[in-house]
Amino acid sequence: MSKEIKSSVPTDREVVFGILNDSKDMLNRLYKSYFPMVLQLVLTNNGNEDDAKDIFQESVIVLYNRVKAGKFELNSKLKTFIYSVCRRLWLKRLSQQSRNIGNVKDFEDFLSVDEDLEQHEEKDKQFKQMEHALKLLGEPCRTIIEDYYIQNRSMQEICEKFGYTNADNAKTQKYKCLQRLKKYFFRHNNLKNEE
Repeated sequence: MSKEIKSSVPTDREVVFGILNDSKDMLNRLYKSYFPMVLQLVLTNNGNEDDAKDIFQESVIVLYNRVKAGKFELNSKLKTFIYSVCRRLWLKRLSQQSRNIGNVKDFEDFLSVDEDLEQHEEKDKQFKQMEHALKLLGEPCRTIIEDYYIQNRSMQEICEKFGYTNADNAKTQKYKCLQRLKKYFFRHNNLKNEE
């Protein structure tokens, strides 16, 4: 009975946990579960089984590196993520080989993949812009913002850490810092859009 469960499609969390724990079994289950989808994509778009294996391997490396670096967030289904990465990699390879790429034929199940990926890329871009704005912010504002929003510290803790006379003064400072952060973020955002 337990073998039947192990051969089933792993949950997204199981895959992430398996990667974090260097589980070879999880990588095998990942292959069995998702390779057929990648094979179909590649075969339908001027490729062969070896191409599909290469592309799938590259996508697993991308996933593995992101999980290990702590940069992977499950904002969509893992299946969607793997398909999106494989699709991008295959398009890139086709364009490098100057094959007739035309439109890559997708399966109906995955029509929203591009939209999902675009949303992820937009969020990633905004996070990078926010990171840049935080760097421009300087101290003590950067630490106050990080303590409050990322570390979930209370205003009282921030008050004590920075030596403010009371939590209300710390709140006022946080508000001013937030206004500066917004200014940097939107100014940087506007500059990017003008490029």
